[in-house]
Amino acid sequence: MLRILIWILMLIGGGGLSLWLDYRYFHAWFVNPLFHLATLVAGAFLLRFVLRVSRHTGRLLARMETNKLVTTGIYGCMRHPMHLGLLFFPWAVALILGSPFFLIALAPLETLFILAMVKLVEEPGAIRKFGDEYRAYQKRVPAFSLRLDCLRRLTGQEPESRMPGDK
Repeated sequence: MLRILIWILMLIGGGGLSLWLDYRYFHAWFVNPLFHLATLVAGAFLLRFVLRVSRHTGRLLARMETNKLVTTGIYGCMRHPMHLGLLFFPWAVALILGSPFFLIALAPLETLFILAMVKLVEEPGAIRKFGDEYRAYQKRVPAFSLRLDCLRRLTGQEPESRMPGDK
């Protein structure tokens, strides 16, 4: 529940603050329809990516045994596939709003916050739960991967059984 409240504060609060600051300090960009059209289109594509990742990884998580360390499928490609999608969510919102302040200041800060949460909360929690097995997994598999085959698998475009390195 706390994580949901943090997301609401970051996105809605950050969006509102950004639009207010944009109107005051970035007025020329804020009222430029071409800027808004370009950012809206880019934001819509990025939001589509984020939603595909969330939908696909959510379905995978629903089928998994959470008391066992999963290292196959997309988890053989990266340790935090859901979080990779979430890293792009603030950017999608900033682009859809067409907010220069959100793009310049808040989206990078929110991305750093998500990375810090993975490093300071998710990783230590997994180490507590799975111990040396997770430490070995950390050495083999990166937290995030932007390899094309990983991204295709992350969005459900490549079947789970076709991932290189899977047995």
